[in-house]
Formats: sequence, structure tokens, C-alpha cells
Amino acid sequence: MLEPNRILLGDCVSLMNGLPAGSVDMVFADPPYNLQLGGELLRPNHTRVDGVDDDWDKFQDFATYDQFTRDWLGAVRRILKPDGSLWVIGSYHNIFRVGAVLQDLGFWILNDIVWRKTNPMPNFRGTRFANAHETMIWASRDKDARYRFNYDSMKNLNEDLQMRSDWVLPICSGSERLRDDKGQKVHPTQKPEALLYRVILSSTRVGDVVLDPFFGTGTTGAVAKRLGRKWIGLEREEGYAKMAQARIDATEEAPDPTLLDAPPKRQAPRIPFGAVVERGLLRPGVTLYDLRKRVAAHVKADGTLVGVNHLGNHAGSIHRVGAAMTGLPACNGWTFWHFEDHGQLKPIDVLREQIRAEKH
Repeated sequence: MLEPNRILLGDCVSLMNGLPAGSVDMVFADPPYNLQLGGELLRPNHTRVDGVDDDWDKFQDFATYDQFTRDWLGAVRRILKPDGSLWVIGSYHNIFRVGAVLQDLGFWILNDIVWRKTNPMPNFRGTRFANAHETMIWASRDKDARYRFNYDSMKNLNEDLQMRSDWVLPICSGSERLRDDKGQKVHPTQKPEALLYRVILSSTRVGDVVLDPFFGTGTTGAVAKRLGRKWIGLEREEGYAKMAQARIDATEEAPDPTLLDAPPKRQAPRIPFGAVVERGLLRPGVTLYDLRKRVAAHVKADGTLVGVNHLGNHAGSIHRVGAAMTGLPACNGWTFWHFEDHGQLKPIDVLREQIRAEKH
């Protein structure tokens, strides 16, 4: 049986092979980038750049790195639930090799997300473009998997605009960056909590199990705890594991679990448009418009609409009339039709949400 909310110390492949198959809802992986650094990197003032030169990021050659990638991705695929998903982050040094391997293993790529850093490290040598982004691959376990995507939560997080695949966020710095007694970074590639917040909120629900096979300083676990998710961290470096555990122990959970989940609208209680009319939120005869007032229709007492335009006479549901008056095969009437409220146009969907809130 899977025991969540703990850090397991050791090799991630061996540890994953010891976990039950199909037991994890989401995996976030920040694997070694295999940076292939040669020599010291100095700033213009001749101070040393604190880059990634740890042994865990060094591989003999590409073949060795590819085999390592196949091993850990194969273990991930075994422990993921059929509807689970995988997130992998990397740089140009490794993300393309990782992407090829995960496709070879049967994962299905859903998106690549570009994390645009607002405060990236400059290219001190002036020989290349400043590397200002990293890439994340989001993939389902199989092509036809019914993966989780909290579309509405992402839209709400983005001020009611559809969330795009380029995320503009700062790198980890300030008080969030873990440092040792000498003021040195505990981990060279610590990711910002804002990045993991968006990842976890987008593709899991409260109570889901999130696993990180390269746990480092425990950002995944800390954010998962804040969002009411269960977590498992795999880490082979004991020093990182101790720092991660202390960090997570100090992380507070949200006091009200109901504030942590936002079910997709398709899972919310169904409210017919007729309920809006019979409740008196819109009266028969009121005129509804599209957002630009190109088309108009009138509300009938039974919750249907009637309208006339150059395409003909139209009658029926809010969806059918919206599609017919625009010449489209389908239409979401809740977001298409608007009513006037003190000189402003508002979507009729706000009235549906008002009724849902009352029912809740």
C-alpha cells in the first residue's frame, strides 16, 4: 500500500520500482540537465558564477544519459495511474532527448510549456543569446488517457483569460531560496514555488498523490501540502532530504480544504436557462446580445429565445439560436449571450453561477 507524505532516500529508479503500480496521480520531474560544462564560468568582475557542477549532473556521454532517462521514465510510467500525467522540466541541454525517450516509451505529449524567466542569468561571455527560459513537457501516460486538466482554475488564475503555454515567472530568489549557514545556495536548481503551484493546480485535485523523483529541496512537496495534495519525494542526497523535510514541516496547510479545489464547470450542477427565467433573474421579453451587439434575440417565458437576422428566423435554446444566428455548427449560449445591466453587458453565465452558489 502506498504511504504518502514522506521522503524516501535512495536511487529514484529502485525506489519507484518498489512502489505499487498505478498508484500515483501526477509526477513532476526536474532531472539532471547534463549541462556538459567545461571549466569555470566567471563574471566580468572575475567572480565565479555559482552554476551546476555537482556530480549528480555529470554523465559520461549522451548514450549514458539516454539510458538513465529511459530507466527513470519507464519506472514513472509503471507507477502512474491510467489517467495520470507527467511534467518534466529541462533546458536545451536535455529536454529534447527527454522528449524523444518519453514518446518512445508510449507517453503522449499534451503541451510544451515555456517558462520565461523575468530575471534570468545573463550570458557573461557574450557568445550566445541569454538563456532566459526553460521548457516543461506535460504528457499523459497513454494517447487516449482521460487526464486531469483544471481549465477553469487556470483561466481564473489568469484573470478570466485562457492560460497560455508561455508562463512568465521569476526564478527562485530572496527568502524563498534555501541557503546554508554560510549563505550559500543549498541547491543550484531550486525551482520557484509559483511554478509548481501552477503545475499542481492545473492537473490534480485535492487528495491526489504527487510524486517527485528528483526531490531536491522539496519545492514539490511544500506546494502540494499547501494545496491539499499528498506527496512523495525521492532523493538520493541525504543533505537535500533533510533540508526538504524541514521546509515541508514548516509549511502550513490551507485551513479550509473546500477552498483548494475548483471542479470543472462540466462537473457543476446543471442549471437550465429556464431556471434563470422562472427565478426572475431575466424577465420574458428581455433582449440578449452577443458581446459586440452584432446579433440580438428575445427571451421567451419558457426559457427559449427568438431572433431574426439576415440568416433567417430563429427559435430554440440559447445554444441553438446562438449557433444559427452566427452560422456556426455549435455555440455555448451561456458565454455567447449577454444582458444589459446598468449600461454594461454581462454574460448570462453569471446568473447561472448565482443560482449554483445558492444551491451550494
